Amino acid sequence: MAAVSFRATDRVSTIEYAIRDVIEFAKKLERKGKEIIYLNIGDPVKFDFDTPDHVKKALCEAVKAGANWYGPSEGLLELREAICKKEKRVNNIDILPENVIVTTGVSEAIFMTMAATIAKGDEILVPGPTYPPYAAYAKFFEGKPVAYKTIEKDGWKPDVEDMRTKVSEKTKGIVVINPNNPCGALYDVKTVKEIVDLAAENNLVVLSDEIYDQIVFEETFVSTAQIAKDYPIIGLNGFSKAYLATGWRLGYFYFHDPEGKLEILRESTLKESRIRLCTNTPVQKAGVAALNGPQDHIGKMVEKLRKRRDYAWKRLSEIEEISCTKPKAAFYVFPRIHEIGQRWKTDLEFVLDVLENTGVLFVHGSGFCNTYGVGHVRGVFLPPVEVIKEAFDRLERFMKP
Repeated sequence: MAAVSFRATDRVSTIEYAIRDVIEFAKKLERKGKEIIYLNIGDPVKFDFDTPDHVKKALCEAVKAGANWYGPSEGLLELREAICKKEKRVNNIDILPENVIVTTGVSEAIFMTMAATIAKGDEILVPGPTYPPYAAYAKFFEGKPVAYKTIEKDGWKPDVEDMRTKVSEKTKGIVVINPNNPCGALYDVKTVKEIVDLAAENNLVVLSDEIYDQIVFEETFVSTAQIAKDYPIIGLNGFSKAYLATGWRLGYFYFHDPEGKLEILRESTLKESRIRLCTNTPVQKAGVAALNGPQDHIGKMVEKLRKRRDYAWKRLSEIEEISCTKPKAAFYVFPRIHEIGQRWKTDLEFVLDVLENTGVLFVHGSGFCNTYGVGHVRGVFLPPVEVIKEAFDRLERFMKP
């Protein structure tokens, strides 16, 4: 019988996720005995951060108490109520439990909101550079992600005038990632207000990713929904970062919709939530404990990260042919490698050369945007300072001619 080859659909054959794609190269070297320092994935629990004890205890107790059944598709009411209280306490916004949908991580929240928003031929504005799933899912639903410029020398602040030139009849929405991944930027109120005004002028949906809302080093984070006042916002958030539960995959999105303009989108995402049944029930129980219980671990985590941020930024700034904007939030650095295009043809070639010769794994900037990310790499400053020091010592030796 002749060999049969089945063709995959275009929607899946073109999927890329640079942050994890580069791991395959590292694993090949690891199998040969090379020690790898992984600076590619933003997972604090992989280092010396841990899920708070009261949250872990709540998960175990939920399982023992028999909370192992299918939950409501939109999420447990007690968790949605806790999310509303958290958003009021942390971000000073008023939302109702019926306007919250609990998801399997923010990744599913991105998938569901994009599925409801983007149809074939539609466009959506995403920051350049951006967190890859926003661009990937726009393409998955046969739309087009259009990158708007963020200004490196100005702390990677969005260029609203550039954004304005990219709004077309096909544009359906604007993605705001604040605090920002991959650049560590923190947007000021004036800039976010200008983005919301632009959305209002053109009747566009605003998706505001705020997963790093409590990991801020300078100034103060202000939620897009608070700035927008009556203009509707879809906010995305979760438990992976501030609550140190990355592998638990618990997130949510909410509709801040004072005038009911997003009701059709809300109903559509509720249908999506039903078809995937529900989010992990015991983990949702633990999520309630995370939001309603002690919050002191967050301040301690931020202070620890601040010291690592300061060290990482200082070291990168001292390395020949590298420059780096100081991150104000999250736990990423996004330095420019000035010899890309000369010594190395591409940023991916640079990343693989560094990996091969030093054992340090970064992510190529073009994986976050093939226009505004080119010539950069993304790294995390999550490890202890001694590990960051070892990684950057290796990088510094490598960069010398």
